[in-house]
Amino acid sequence: MLSNEHSSINGHNQTNEPRVLSIQSHVVSGYCGNKSAVFPLQTLGFDVDFINSVQFSNHTGYGTWKGQVLNETELRELYDGLKQNGLDRFYTHLLTGYARSPSFLEAMHSVIGEIKSNQSNAIYLCDPVLGDNGRLYVPKELVPIFRDKIIPLADIITPNQFEAELLSESKITDLKSALNAIDILHGKGIRTVVISSTDEGFNQSDPKNLTIIASSNHTGTRQLYSISIPRVSATFVGTGDLFAALFLAWFTKTSFNLKIALENVVATLQSIIQRTIKFAENRDGGTTKRGNVELKIIQGRNDILEPNVAIRCNEITI
Repeated sequence: MLSNEHSSINGHNQTNEPRVLSIQSHVVSGYCGNKSAVFPLQTLGFDVDFINSVQFSNHTGYGTWKGQVLNETELRELYDGLKQNGLDRFYTHLLTGYARSPSFLEAMHSVIGEIKSNQSNAIYLCDPVLGDNGRLYVPKELVPIFRDKIIPLADIITPNQFEAELLSESKITDLKSALNAIDILHGKGIRTVVISSTDEGFNQSDPKNLTIIASSNHTGTRQLYSISIPRVSATFVGTGDLFAALFLAWFTKTSFNLKIALENVVATLQSIIQRTIKFAENRDGGTTKRGNVELKIIQGRNDILEPNVAIRCNEITI
């Protein structure tokens, strides 16, 4: 668990009472958005207040869903209620994910900016949910808002390769171009950049694996690592949200040790994914049926608390 002592790294004071405000999607059934993020954070000792940008019956991958979309006025009302009771001043961490409209994203920018201006030591992780594999699944108008307004507020971002390309306005085809994109993003003031997954063709010599590339200036000395994870044939929803939450927790708990944080995050993810695959393979429809591959996060509680690290990071030298 977190130390009872206070520590200060680059002006960020960490205490043994971390509290997160998480703004992202919610589903009644299944796991993505806040349903993927809140339980792991709580399990690792973080209080979590959460605002649901949407509330759907299930994730949109099912093809049919029902529910509500929070608008910018409603977001502001919720935040104003927190602020009027002084509750906005307790946040040590901020986490944002899926947003559906430009107006909501502008309101989120206002809320995050206000909290950051009042709580300069609050650590903000932005998971810029835009799309994957060359395809946007949000309106294209969100891209410049994320690029020019949202991510400059962030201390940490966790884009996939496609999102990193959009935000850096730089094509990524290999490690060299990935590092160039990361440097562009660092130039926007973001101290830690984690490209959470790479596309097929990124590493032609190792097509069976995905590569995570991470760079951090959080401790004043640059940390630069890659870590390879095996590709799986099944398609999951919510793994990016889970990755972001786990990274925020472990990066904090390890006093910004990028290597240990990444290894713990990957260990937990791999355990939960394999647990989910094993469950699906014993059900009708196997891993091709949406309901069978909802992430087994609750059943993976011990994997979250005590990751069994089997895959190690490789330091990148430049």
